[in-house]
Amino acid sequence: MLKEKVEKVLNQVRPMLQADGGNVELVEVTEGGIVKVRLTGACGSCPMSTYTLKLGIEQKLKEEVPEVKSVEQV
Repeated sequence: MLKEKVEKVLNQVRPMLQADGGNVELVEVTEGGIVKVRLTGACGSCPMSTYTLKLGIEQKLKEEVPEVKSVEQV
């Protein structure tokens, strides 16, 4: 159930990433609310990817899915 909620929010974020040639792939959602993602395309090598991850993806996930504690890049 939690994984489906996370994927739904990631689908809302994806168009913004894809506009810049990147994407995000959900790898895992742990029992403790840790979301593990892989940034791909232009996002994978972008020097700003940490900001995208924390200020964009993580913030949106925490707003929409309160069970999410943090987001990590793998």
